[in-house]
Amino acid sequence: MATSSIFANVKISTPKQIEMFVNAMDASLNDPAPTHDSPRQKVLDDPDAIRALLAKEKDKK
Repeated sequence: MATSSIFANVKISTPKQIEMFVNAMDASLNDPAPTHDSPRQKVLDDPDAIRALLAKEKDKK
């Protein structure tokens, strides 16, 4: 699916364009975009901790 959509949107008609396309593909493989995984937060499952958190929120209002 992904490769078919790439070739549907890119028209390569000269040897220079082929070279530029291949160089861009090589560069993307050698230096991939960084991923921005957000750190996972611990799930609050202790009833007393939940009450304390809700009490803090209530006091802010």
